[in-house]
Amino acid sequence: MTEESASLNFLEQLIEDDLAAGFPKEKLRFRFPPEPNGYLHIGHAASICLNFGLGELHNAPVNLRFDDTNPAKEEQEYVDAIKYDIQWLGFKWATECYSSDYFQQLYDWAVQLIKEGKAYVDGQSAEAMAEQKGTPTTPGVAGPYRDNSVEENLAMFERMKAGEFEQGSYVLRAKIDMASPNMLMRDPILYRIVKKAHHRTGSDWCIYPMYDWTHGESDYIEQISHSLCTLEFKMHRELYDWFLDQIVDPKKLRPKQREFARRNLSYTVMSKRKLLELVQTKTVSGWDDPRMPTISGLRRRGYTPESIRHFSELSGISKRDSVTDVSLLEYCIREHLNKTATRVMAVLDPVKLVITNYPEGQTEMLQAENNPEDPNSGTHEVPFSRELYIEREDFKENAGSKYFRLTLGNEVRLKSAYIIKGESVVKDAAGNITEIHCTADLDSRSGSGTEASTRKVKGTLHWVSIQHAIKAEVREYDRLFLDEAPDSHEDKNFMEFVNPNSLNVIKEAYLEPYLKDASLSDKFQFQRLGYFTLDKDSKAEQLVFNKTVGLRDSWAKQNATPAPQSTQPAKQANPNAGQAQGQRSAINEIQKIAKKYTNLSGDKLAAARADIAKLAEQVTYEELEPLFGTAAKKVGTRIGAMITLGVLLHKGQERNKEIDAFIAAGLADGNEQLVEEAKAVDNGSNQ
Repeated sequence: MTEESASLNFLEQLIEDDLAAGFPKEKLRFRFPPEPNGYLHIGHAASICLNFGLGELHNAPVNLRFDDTNPAKEEQEYVDAIKYDIQWLGFKWATECYSSDYFQQLYDWAVQLIKEGKAYVDGQSAEAMAEQKGTPTTPGVAGPYRDNSVEENLAMFERMKAGEFEQGSYVLRAKIDMASPNMLMRDPILYRIVKKAHHRTGSDWCIYPMYDWTHGESDYIEQISHSLCTLEFKMHRELYDWFLDQIVDPKKLRPKQREFARRNLSYTVMSKRKLLELVQTKTVSGWDDPRMPTISGLRRRGYTPESIRHFSELSGISKRDSVTDVSLLEYCIREHLNKTATRVMAVLDPVKLVITNYPEGQTEMLQAENNPEDPNSGTHEVPFSRELYIEREDFKENAGSKYFRLTLGNEVRLKSAYIIKGESVVKDAAGNITEIHCTADLDSRSGSGTEASTRKVKGTLHWVSIQHAIKAEVREYDRLFLDEAPDSHEDKNFMEFVNPNSLNVIKEAYLEPYLKDASLSDKFQFQRLGYFTLDKDSKAEQLVFNKTVGLRDSWAKQNATPAPQSTQPAKQANPNAGQAQGQRSAINEIQKIAKKYTNLSGDKLAAARADIAKLAEQVTYEELEPLFGTAAKKVGTRIGAMITLGVLLHKGQERNKEIDAFIAAGLADGNEQLVEEAKAVDNGSNQ
């Protein structure tokens, strides 16, 4: 197997195999079929990215089809929210469809089944029908309505449609096999009576098709080539195919259902029913509460479409249910905002600082870099004056040698400004510090070019000018649940694990005036504090900011911080970089061996690893670093680079952010060999 084919997930490989077997590429068509009974969450994002991603990959249409067969739970509000979420993520659907578009056709096909003796009307209670179905180890038995005549069933079904019966009194069932080992094949329900107006068809219908009957037939009507569902529908595939068998035209395309694992996220719940309970009990402020795993909640919190799409890519598509650590999602937004968010200063827990040798009444405008990661991001002005706010935790009267913030008698730099020295404090009657008095080295202004401006001090603090600061509300969020899997406990309700401290509201934070013109789409890094975005509750006279994520992961284990895999092409080592010829040959030889690494096993694998480790002794970090950008699908090359990195770290190479990111990407990879090598390197260098 080549590295390229190994990089495909199993569904991508299925489609490639179908195309290789002669399936016409122009007949590829996918769909995303949400039920409009709630807001989409991060789990749905996986399906959205999968289906629309396949459409983009193969230049094939993707339908947005609303499974609106249950008017008791569905609302137009949810339809609108779903459409907005998909568009916000950056996807476009080919056709907007509704299962309700097909109600007449589905009804006609149901009548056809009755006429062929393959469906009947049943008037028993739900409990009686369930008892007759038997168990997985015992066959079911026929109910009293199963052998009614075609004429009786047609008449009863017509009366159901006409609204003559009370809700729940009759259902239409498919007549399949009451002894089938698959319980779903034991005469499943096709239609039930629901006397509630539909958000699109109004009161035209009072009988509504069940999902299993609707799903495959809708796929067939739309000529969907690959119907991709989550794993709970795997047992439904036999029924999906049986229903298609009854109506399919051999001359038309027959859809193929295949299943993939749900996206589950730690420290949250993904059931729409449970999310609705959080909303209804006012545990959260609504579907878009920034603590919710809904796409709208993540958007309000400050997540970007790019970060969610990247998260979906990194989490991958698998055949087995698993839980993805929420820290991977946080890493994705942190990485994206690091590259794009504007750096600003804000003080959340202020204490007054007075620079006693700075002229009273003077204000100067300093230049602050918007984003050091983006050389084209420019700068903005920050007003500086004699009286400032700094964070209360950034000052101690007496501190140990490892405290690198402001203390009496020691120097720190104010970000983009001057070096200051702590001189004295003012306290209130209770002994609380109310003012810190400092002196500034007035020749040390950042960027001034003076000798003093290049002086190094160990600490740098953020600040705001009291005279110019704007007051705002800041909302800090923590995990909504204290338990990693709150709905996995049989003896406890998931609500018992709600984190009572998941929201911290700071009513009086002070921000630099640049933020007064912030918009909802803007993203900011409050220097040294984290990433923040404006909330929709903001008003011109009262800004509200949400904390998206901290600068570092305070929850994840140190040795397992997930990071995204690079999707950029590998950087080529520069043959003119001045290294010795032997060193260049070593790195090239490592790449040559590593290219076939994933195809080896046993003694050959062990020998290849030993050869890479030996060659790594001749490699410099400058040579190796370009391989950190190797494309994700080239797993062998990345394993070779990881082995080489381990040797360099053992020889004394210091870890840096590029190394940390490469190791973290390896830990988050789907290839077990790469994960093991990354673990070995990470653990070895941390000891």
